Amino acid sequence: MTFLYTAYVLIWPALTLGVLAVICRAVWRDYRTANREGRGVV
Repeated sequence: MTFLYTAYVLIWPALTLGVLAVICRAVWRDYRTANREGRGVV
């Protein structure tokens, strides 16, 4: 049972890192597209 609890607790940092990576990739893509088109990101 301890192993299951440990796995449950440790999965959250991995999921958070994955979500952060997706968000950063999307922002980077938007930034590059805006620069190519000569406009601001915001």
